Amino acid sequence: MLEKITYRSKFDRSLQPAYICRAEGETSRPLLVALHTWSYSCEADCSVFYDLCKERNWNMIFPDFRGPNCTPEACGSDLVVSDLEDAVEYMCSECSADRSAVYLVGGSGGGHCALLLAGRRPDLWTAVSSWCPISDIALWHQQSKLRNSGYAEHIESACGGDPAESETALREARLRSPLTWLKNAAGRLPVDISTGIHDGHTGSVPVGQAIRAFNTLAAENDRISEDDIAFIEETESVPEHLKAKEQDPAFGSRTIHLRKTSGMVRLTLFEGGHEAFPAVAAEWLARQTAGAPADWTPGKTVSGFMGELSK
Repeated sequence: MLEKITYRSKFDRSLQPAYICRAEGETSRPLLVALHTWSYSCEADCSVFYDLCKERNWNMIFPDFRGPNCTPEACGSDLVVSDLEDAVEYMCSECSADRSAVYLVGGSGGGHCALLLAGRRPDLWTAVSSWCPISDIALWHQQSKLRNSGYAEHIESACGGDPAESETALREARLRSPLTWLKNAAGRLPVDISTGIHDGHTGSVPVGQAIRAFNTLAAENDRISEDDIAFIEETESVPEHLKAKEQDPAFGSRTIHLRKTSGMVRLTLFEGGHEAFPAVAAEWLARQTAGAPADWTPGKTVSGFMGELSK
């Protein structure tokens, strides 16, 4: 049963809303922390995550983390980080969630926040799955301004100005960007980053945002060059030397165009746009074990693709 609760923020003592489901039985079960997208709140539809957790008998929390990313309190702020720490603590203390199996997943703005929390609290998670993420807020501001998509105004509202014109706003953008923090997660926990190759054309987040997050976590000789990133973003295709040699059954009929692994991080560019596949994420997350090397074996075929992400 999906249940609305509030939990106390240790940062400002406010009551923060969330939707949860409790695993059945008396033994500790895994916890999935599922994150809403950029312009939404915990009132967004979380039924796909709920269904996955009921199927697997996992606990779930779908927190608000200060709502849409258009205020200083939201958009990767210290309040957001604290709220998500508190969300995990609530579920572990009130629902007996298994602290050794805490999974984090999100797409788009939720993908941004998943990577941010991987970097800021790598000790908190067993594994992190991020889809179509924003990794560099200042760069995405520029990209959004060129597209006139409205997200540039959100960033200016959250950061207190245009990062290209204000040092204060640029400092805020950097503090709220996963790229600033991700090195803390390198080699410490499995991080799976996936995005559709057409995002930035049919969607709002150019794929270089995901690739640069991978580069930050990857060994130097596994990183993808800026020339190759530019080629991929411009042509919506992958240079010959980077093309995937194998497919992944978990993605069904979707072609895997690029797949690179480097220790505890993996990058997948699949045939698609601004999309997330929670069932694929859950199948991978379920195979990860705290303190163990990442399991990068191909997944089994799953159903329940979410498709195009809300913005």
